[in-house]
Amino acid sequence: TPLTSISGFAELIRDGIAKPKDVPGFAGRIYDDARRLSNLVSDILTLSKLDESERAGSQELFGPSESVNLLAAARDVADRLAPKARKAGVDVSVEGVSMMVRGNARLLDELVSNLCDNAIRYNRPGGKVFVWVLPAEGGGARLRVSDTGIGIPEASQDKVFERFYRVDKGRSRNMGGTGLGLAIVKHAVIYHGGTIAVEGEEGQGTTFILRFPAAN
Repeated sequence: TPLTSISGFAELIRDGIAKPKDVPGFAGRIYDDARRLSNLVSDILTLSKLDESERAGSQELFGPSESVNLLAAARDVADRLAPKARKAGVDVSVEGVSMMVRGNARLLDELVSNLCDNAIRYNRPGGKVFVWVLPAEGGGARLRVSDTGIGIPEASQDKVFERFYRVDKGRSRNMGGTGLGLAIVKHAVIYHGGTIAVEGEEGQGTTFILRFPAAN
């Protein structure tokens, strides 16, 4: 879809069919769709590397493991998404204690970012996003991301981690998602030896609960 849009608007400009006053708008559409395409390619490459890592039973594709402060990563994500949250009228809070997770810092950042981005994207004006980092029962770290948004129907909760699955196809596309964010989250959790669960009801918000083994 992004390529069709890009080539279509570019053709109108190239052939002189577009009126001069319409060119900035068409250029804006080309730019937006190019960004969508870039995000899609990036997500596909990340998933491909995660798939290969799982098949090989090795984490070497993402470089050496390191100890990552999950609370610090969550705060970095919240700071980075603050302008988007303000524009959407959504308040994001991060609470908890410093917990170390052994793994890949970029993947953990992307994992938290995808969850928080969705929590903002599918929220309501005046809504809230709560991010908690706490010790997990039996050891390890627990990440909890809750929102007061539109929620996920119970019938779809087992499917949201599938690639390109969308609960509301029209709304998701209009809001710019690639349909791969939660698939990346799931496989990034598996990469780190963790588990993920989703709770909530349609219209009542959504909560994702992730558990990671102890860093040592």
